[in-house]
Amino acid sequence: MIKIGMILGERYEILEKIGTGGMSDVYKAKCHKLNRYVAVKVLKQEFSENSNFVSKFRVEAQAAASLMHPNIVNVYDVGEDNGIHFIVMELVEGITLKKYIEKKARLSVKEAVSIAIQACMGIEAAHNNHIIHRDIKPQNIIISKEGKVKVTDFGIAKAATSNTITSNVMGSVHYTSPEQARGGYSDEKSDIYSMGITLFEMLTGRVPFNGDTTVAIAIKHIQEPMPSPRDFVPEIPVSVEQIVLKCTQKSPDRRYQSMSALIEDLKKSLISPDEDFVRVIDPEANAATRMISRDDMDQIKKQSKKPSHTEEIRLKKNSARPAPVSNKGGSGKKKPVSSYEPEPEDDDEEEEYESRMEKVTTVLAVIGAILIGCVVIFLVGRAIGIFDFSSPEKDGVIKMIEVAGMQEDEAKQKLVKMGLDPTVEYVQDDSVAEGTVIGSDVKKGTQLEAGAKVVLKVSGSQSGVIVPDIYNKTLAEAVASLEGEGFSTEKKEGYSDTVPKGNVMSQKPEAGTSAERGSTVTITISQGPQESKVQVPDVLGMLPDEGKSTLEAAGLTVRNVTEVNDDDETMIGKIIRLSYSVGTEVEPGTAIDIYVSKGPEATYMFAENIESPALEDPQYVEGTPCVLVVTTASGKELSRLSVASFPTPLNLFDIKDESTGVLTIIYNVTLESVTTTDPATGETKVVPGGVEERTIQRPLQFIRKES
Repeated sequence: MIKIGMILGERYEILEKIGTGGMSDVYKAKCHKLNRYVAVKVLKQEFSENSNFVSKFRVEAQAAASLMHPNIVNVYDVGEDNGIHFIVMELVEGITLKKYIEKKARLSVKEAVSIAIQACMGIEAAHNNHIIHRDIKPQNIIISKEGKVKVTDFGIAKAATSNTITSNVMGSVHYTSPEQARGGYSDEKSDIYSMGITLFEMLTGRVPFNGDTTVAIAIKHIQEPMPSPRDFVPEIPVSVEQIVLKCTQKSPDRRYQSMSALIEDLKKSLISPDEDFVRVIDPEANAATRMISRDDMDQIKKQSKKPSHTEEIRLKKNSARPAPVSNKGGSGKKKPVSSYEPEPEDDDEEEEYESRMEKVTTVLAVIGAILIGCVVIFLVGRAIGIFDFSSPEKDGVIKMIEVAGMQEDEAKQKLVKMGLDPTVEYVQDDSVAEGTVIGSDVKKGTQLEAGAKVVLKVSGSQSGVIVPDIYNKTLAEAVASLEGEGFSTEKKEGYSDTVPKGNVMSQKPEAGTSAERGSTVTITISQGPQESKVQVPDVLGMLPDEGKSTLEAAGLTVRNVTEVNDDDETMIGKIIRLSYSVGTEVEPGTAIDIYVSKGPEATYMFAENIESPALEDPQYVEGTPCVLVVTTASGKELSRLSVASFPTPLNLFDIKDESTGVLTIIYNVTLESVTTTDPATGETKVVPGGVEERTIQRPLQFIRKES
C-alpha cells in the first residue's frame, strides 16, 4: 500500500498522487540521490500478483528506459520494493492530449498536425530501437506547459498486450488496429493505425468508431470502412484527410510503412495543405490476374520450342541407343525397333560432352582467378594511394560531391555518411521541383574537414532555415548551434524539475520548423527545480487591506500602496495592478507595490481674461511687456506666454487631475532717481533710478470638463 511520505527503493520519496489509470497509479516523488522530481508509476495490486505480467513488464520497461528523446517521457528506473512494482519516469507538467481535445472541443488543422509530427517523432525513435508501443492514444500523449509533446507508457503497453488485458481495462479499443482486434501479430504499422485514429480525433473532436461494448467497437475496426474526417469538419484540407485515411487502412501493407514516411507527409501538409500528394499503394495490384498479350504468348511459344541444354543432352543420349536384338522363336531375323523404346548409350558421345564441360570449367576458373587478382591489386593500390579516383574522403580531408538535382533527403544522407554536417535553406524557384537540391554553398571538389557545415539550397515554398533542436543542451552549445545556422538568440529563464540548471528547457520557434536566417530564436534556460520560489497570488479586484493580507500570507511584503487613475468605475477603491504580474515566481519576502484605482482621470479647463497687473501695482505702466506663467497647484507648468496689453484672453484645455493653479505675472518697472535730506545733519542723498523686475501671483480655479 502506497502512502504519502514513504520511500521506494531507498531513494524515491512519495509526495502526492497525481493520476490513476486502469493498471497503475502515478505519484509525484523526489529522487534524493539526484535531487530532482520524478513521476513514479506503481502497478496496481492485481497486476503485481501476476508473475507473468510482471516479468514481461520489467523487460519492456527496461527496454523503454534505453530510449532518450525529447518527444518521449523518458523512463529513468524500474524497481520493486516489498512487492510493489514501479517504474520511475520523467515528470512532465502539463495535460494529456485527451483532456486538451476535450477542453478545446477540436483542434485546428495546423495545431493537430504539429502535435502529430512531434508524437510521431517520439514513436519513430522507439521504432528505430525495435520498440513498438501498441497502445497509442491521446491518453498516452502529454502536452507540457512549454508546448512540448511527449509520448508515454511504452513498457506497460507491450506488457499488457502480451498478457491479453481486456480492452475495458486498457481503455484503448477506440484506437486499436484491426490486426490487434483480431488478436494477431502487430508491428510498427499498428502504431501508425492508432496514430491515424488519434489524428482523426484531434481534427474532429470524436473517434471514428463507437459502440455499446468493446467487442462491438473492435468489430467495427475490422469490418466497417473508415469515415473521412471531412464528413464531420468539411474545412479539413484534402492532404490531411488522405493522411488520416492512409494511416487507418485495414491492411497494414496499405498504410505508411514507417513513421518517417508519415512525418514527411505531415510536414508537407503544413506547406501545401490543399495538394493531393498522398498515394495509397495496393500491394495486391502486382499479384492481380491480368490478360496475357499476344506478344507474351508468342514469346512463350518460342521458348517452349527451344530445348534446354540439359534436354539436348538427354535427347542425344536417347537417340544414340541401339535397338535391342530379339531371337524370339529361334529366328535369326532382327525385330524392328519401336521409336518409343530406349536405345543403348553411346559412350563416345558422353565422353565428348564431358571433355567439353571440363574445358569450359577450366576457362571459367582462369577468368575467376584473373578477376580476383585484379580486385586484390585494386584494393592494395587504393590503400597505399595509387588509385585515388577523386575519392570524396582521403587522409581526413573530404572532397565535396555534386548535390544539384538530388532530393533533399538523399543529399543529406550522402553528406552525413561522408562525415559532413548538412543544413537546409529553402529557396523559392518555380523552375525546379519542390524538394530538389538546387546547389550548395560549397562547390564540388572543395576539400573540407570532417564535421564541416554544408548549406543545401533546396527548392521549396517555405523559405528560411530549419531550426536545430537544442533541447537540454547547455547555453553555450545552444548559442553555438543557433548562430552556426545564422540565427540570433534571446535568452529567458524558467524553472524545470527535469532539465538540469543551465540547460535549454524550451525554444521558440520549435525545432524542425523553418525560420528566416538572421531571425531570433528565444531560448528558455532552466534554473533548476522550483523549491524556494513563491507565486504572486491573484489579489486584483480586492480592497487594499484584503490584498495586503493575502500577499503577506503568501510570504511576501507590501512596500507601497499608490492611488492611480483607471477608466473602469467599478474598480474604484480596489487593487487594479501589482508591481509583479500575478503568478510570477519570486523569492520569499519580495516587496510588492499595490496600485489602487481612484477612478477615471479628471480633465479641467480654464478660459478667462487676464487683467492688468496695475490692479495690484500702481507703478505698472500700461503697454509694458509681461510674461504670464500658469502652473498647477503641484507645480507643473501648463503655459508660458508674453503679452503687452490687457485684458488678454487665456484659454487652457485638457488639464489632467488638477483643479487649482497659480498665475504668475512677471514684468519690469522703471524707477526715477529720488533725493532725500537727513533732518539731523542736513546731508542730502540721491537714490539713483533704474529697472526693477517684479512678480504678481494670482490663484486660479480650473473648471472640470464633463466626459
